[in-house]
Amino acid sequence: MKYPLLLAALSLAVPGAHALGRPAARVALPPSAVAQDTTAEKMLAFQRSSGGWPKAVNEVKVDYRHRMSASDLQAARHDAGQQDGTIDNNATTREITYLVSAFKSTSNPAYRQAAENGIRYLLKMQQPSGGFPQYYPDARFYRAQITYNDNAMIKALQVLQAVADKKGDFALVDPTLVAPAQRAVTQGVQCILKTQYVRQGQPTAWCAQHDRTTLLPCNARAFELASLSGDESVGITEFLLSLDQPTPEVRRAIKAAIAWFEASKISNMTVQDIAATQQPKGRDRVLVPTPGSTLWARFYDLATNQPIYVGRDGVKHAQLADIEVERRTGYVYAGTWPEKLLTREYPKWQQKWGP
Repeated sequence: MKYPLLLAALSLAVPGAHALGRPAARVALPPSAVAQDTTAEKMLAFQRSSGGWPKAVNEVKVDYRHRMSASDLQAARHDAGQQDGTIDNNATTREITYLVSAFKSTSNPAYRQAAENGIRYLLKMQQPSGGFPQYYPDARFYRAQITYNDNAMIKALQVLQAVADKKGDFALVDPTLVAPAQRAVTQGVQCILKTQYVRQGQPTAWCAQHDRTTLLPCNARAFELASLSGDESVGITEFLLSLDQPTPEVRRAIKAAIAWFEASKISNMTVQDIAATQQPKGRDRVLVPTPGSTLWARFYDLATNQPIYVGRDGVKHAQLADIEVERRTGYVYAGTWPEKLLTREYPKWQQKWGP
């Protein structure tokens, strides 16, 4: 999609000194001073004073493919003081990554500075446990809990690992961020190890959210109860697999998670969307017996390790068909998330690091 040219005289968000807590400053650049990237310009407009980015504004998802006029960009900048910065749904981590790349291709210093401000935001939001909340500084509801949901914390750690390793375009960012990023990754790994749920003395997997104080699994939305996740645990395990020179503790965590995935298979089943004229949207989602196929549930009971299906009433059920059709078709309760991990990634890791 093509975008209109943006006015270069619009103020660009750039951070101040290297101190993590210092808010962004505003400067105006003359039209001929630097090259511009239209997507990056939109990202500058949506960056919050905290350094992070929102995933939605007034419940409308932020989509950088949409055309924005100069007045639209200016209006977006007026919301810089909002406290809605988040790492949910790829927010903040995608902008940092894009802006670093945009700086490399344009040499526009505003893009590097905005990315660095975003990296400082990640460093600020990390909790004493090493965990990352879904939102910062907004701590309402479950937003302050350690959030593995949708790989939010893992994506934050991947960005910080890239900074620490000076990987690719991240070699261009402020070198004073390297050491803090490495410390943050180390603390994040320790949080991952401490939050791996132990049942009857055996480490298993992870919940989508963990309490920021007790580190135990905790609830989020009504249909997201404290439980072991067959989805988020994959991203966590893959991140551990990516670590160079894994410690004995990391090795044990990986092996325990792999054993849990193997023990938690739903054999000979697939999930299918089917036509259902009796339903409001004319479709339904069902689990179908299929010899040779394997599924994993999104949620497993902490005590029994049995798959659970939870609707908006917050009540556990043993079957997908037992919850309302709106949730059955509007949320993914079963999938093949660990398949690649088990068949390709873990065997490759074993070859590299030994049995």
